[in-house]
Amino acid sequence: MTKKNTPPQLIAVDGVDAAAVQAEARIALGSPSRGGISRWDASGVFQELAVAEEAAGTPSARTLLLLYAADLAFRLRWQIRPALAEGRTVVAAPYIDTAMAFGRAAGLKPSWLTNLFRFAPRPKHRRFVALSKGRAAAVKDGFVGFSSQRIADHAGGSRRQIIEATAAQLRRLAR
Repeated sequence: MTKKNTPPQLIAVDGVDAAAVQAEARIALGSPSRGGISRWDASGVFQELAVAEEAAGTPSARTLLLLYAADLAFRLRWQIRPALAEGRTVVAAPYIDTAMAFGRAAGLKPSWLTNLFRFAPRPKHRRFVALSKGRAAAVKDGFVGFSSQRIADHAGGSRRQIIEATAAQLRRLAR
């Protein structure tokens, strides 16, 4: 019996809890021989920001989203598009909806966010990972954890409030 070849697919897995998003990405991919997972901060831009000195200042939500878009452009150029061209499946974890939800939670206009991510191709499938009840305080990794920590002092809310607001926005996007 021959195995039916599946066409290459872009699968988006979005959520605020980085560990849960990565676990769901592995499930979505199935076998590693099928393709790969494109993870947040593949370009290292956020690693550089994490070690920047205080004199660099605190980035705004808009700046963090511009950096996310730059990182996504890097991922598309060096990971996602080449793998799709080779006939492989790619799971982008997270993809656009996580950033869109964070931007909305931070008060940015949906039209600005839509324009920012217009360059990214639509995924064939979308998966959303809900934030487990009581888990917001533990979210420290990934784009939402990193970014909520950076803007909490300037956004007029706590890190936990920003994470919960992002999770609520993501639930709206998932409908």
